[in-house]
Amino acid sequence: MFKINDNYQKLPGSYLFSTIAKKVAAYTQANPKKDIIRLGIGDVTQPLAPAVINAMHKAVDEMADAATFRGYAPDLGYEFLRNAIAEHDYKARGCDIEPGEIFVSDGAKSDSANIQEIFAQDNKIAVCDPVYPVYVDSNVMSGRTGTYDAVSGTWSDVVYMPCTMENQFAPEFPKETPDIIYLCLPNNPTGTTITKSQLQEWVDYANKVGAVIIYDGAYEAYISEGDVAHSIYECEGARTCAIELKSFSKNAGFTGVRLGYTVVPKDLKCGEASLHGMWARRHGTKFNGAPYIVQRAGEAVYSPEGKAQLKEQVAYYMKNASAIKSGLQEAGYTVFGGVNAPYIWLKTPDKMTSWDFFDYLLEQANVVGTPGSGFGPSGEGYFRLTAFGSYENTLKALERIRKV
Repeated sequence: MFKINDNYQKLPGSYLFSTIAKKVAAYTQANPKKDIIRLGIGDVTQPLAPAVINAMHKAVDEMADAATFRGYAPDLGYEFLRNAIAEHDYKARGCDIEPGEIFVSDGAKSDSANIQEIFAQDNKIAVCDPVYPVYVDSNVMSGRTGTYDAVSGTWSDVVYMPCTMENQFAPEFPKETPDIIYLCLPNNPTGTTITKSQLQEWVDYANKVGAVIIYDGAYEAYISEGDVAHSIYECEGARTCAIELKSFSKNAGFTGVRLGYTVVPKDLKCGEASLHGMWARRHGTKFNGAPYIVQRAGEAVYSPEGKAQLKEQVAYYMKNASAIKSGLQEAGYTVFGGVNAPYIWLKTPDKMTSWDFFDYLLEQANVVGTPGSGFGPSGEGYFRLTAFGSYENTLKALERIRKV
């Protein structure tokens, strides 16, 4: 008789945002006339930039002509996109990254889950707490996290690095030495980040203890402060200890188009084993490449027109973030984030649990956010709102929250 991967049975409940969707659907069914404003999931709302649309139209026309038709994409991605990424995201910032070290994919979420396949099962992972759920859940599925304690909301074999108001939401070096360290900066869900010098300390630490940093830079386009790194490879020594994940979802609105990339430097090795070579083998075996049309759209992101248009989109969302942050502060809430990331992280009022506050906002203000506890035990007592709605809905939601 066939057997299943029992690790899937260890996962508590459903994926965080699936749970939220079910609760909102049930409320909407019971209250069909209510106008629900969704500021929970980090999904963009502005249409794709004209430069991106034009590139996609041109690519579609090419696919309709036998002379320019494209079939399977190269394993690592088309050279035109990898060259653009290397030039604009790395060389322009003084980072030594070659096109051949860039692996194009269908998004950072899948890469953040799939990357752990190249590591041994007995590696000890360390995560910021609160944290993007995929990092932990994908390791649960692989049997790397031990047993789950429902009371504390923690896994026995995971090293948690609390990020709270008391330490300015900056992770501290753990007492137990990890093998794999997940860092998401600017952070999801807290919307906070660390300085370049602080990030350099993490690179130095990883090289010292022989750990690998999985660095999720999905929100780097929203960085506004000058002392914050846009890539971990701005730090000396990162080529020997870091893998970087990047996404086109938030900087270019590709949540429904799907495109991202992972950088694995050729200097990153375990003994004589090249992690670059291992990821290339995994990528070639399990992935047939992002669509040609989508990769041409990604290339347009780096055009002068694309850069200017997307800068406006980022500014639009950060205008929302500023409005939410200042409005909630005026209403007496304790608020964080919203400066280098499109997320607002607030303390729940009156010692409410994060799920109680979720229900309260849904029922009293008809506004959907994300309970902090869904991101980890240190997220309890906090709540996340996104700036990805329309400006009009953002102001409307803010006014509703202030009235309840």
